[in-house]
Amino acid sequence: PALPTSSPPSPRPLLSFFSCFQPSLASSSPADQVTRPRTTSPQTADFLSLSLSSTMAASSSAIDEDPLSEMEEEEAGRAGKRVRAPDGSAAPSFPPLSAHEAAGATPQMRRVAVPPHRYTPLRKDWMQLYTPIVEQLKLDVRMNPRKRCVEIKTSQHTEDIDVLQKAADFLKAYMLGFAAADCVAILRVEDLYVESFQVTDVKMLKGDHLARAIGRIAGKDGKAKYAIENATRTRIVLAENKVHILGSFARIKVARDAVCNLVLGSPISKVQTNLRTVSA
Repeated sequence: PALPTSSPPSPRPLLSFFSCFQPSLASSSPADQVTRPRTTSPQTADFLSLSLSSTMAASSSAIDEDPLSEMEEEEAGRAGKRVRAPDGSAAPSFPPLSAHEAAGATPQMRRVAVPPHRYTPLRKDWMQLYTPIVEQLKLDVRMNPRKRCVEIKTSQHTEDIDVLQKAADFLKAYMLGFAAADCVAILRVEDLYVESFQVTDVKMLKGDHLARAIGRIAGKDGKAKYAIENATRTRIVLAENKVHILGSFARIKVARDAVCNLVLGSPISKVQTNLRTVSA
């Protein structure tokens, strides 16, 4: 038997993209879709004009800026040259802080103890110590008899705070037994130090052996000590079994080697020969 014929299904209208969001617009006929002018409120118009003007200003400033000029300014700043501000004026330069301002307006102080055997020389040489500390370093100094020490303090006239430690080293060298004229070199010359050691650090000696070692260092009438000082351009102080040497680092090393050789038993003639070779 023949199958009954069926009519083909009628095609369904395709839904447009706007049908999901605006059903009324998709279902309406093309005649009904009439374009209408969009109206904006005055507040919206003002906001749009303001944002447009700010965008244009930012773009114009980005165009005007030259990346090469920024790089040149950074290089000039690293090189220590004077960098100018964007308006063309010179960058501000601040003067260096004084010692009084760097310490936070609070005075810094150092105390140097005075041993008993240096009281009389301190009274005698007080003006030689007082003058360079006050007039050159612009520090305040006084003797405190209760605490038996010399006190140094910064003042409002102190220009550099580092001079406080230099003055303390100057007084410590004097308390060790160096002459005041030799100690002044610490204030005037850079890289001067005081090195101290004991004779027993070189070799363990006791009794008469220790006394003979100290005698070899001093020599007859101090000739050995003076020979080492003149050859190495240093100053040596013998205080019992302690040796203090004032000078630069390299010269202190030469003088220390000469003293150690005398302690170990080398004759003074051999030590003087080595000193002539070094000094030449």
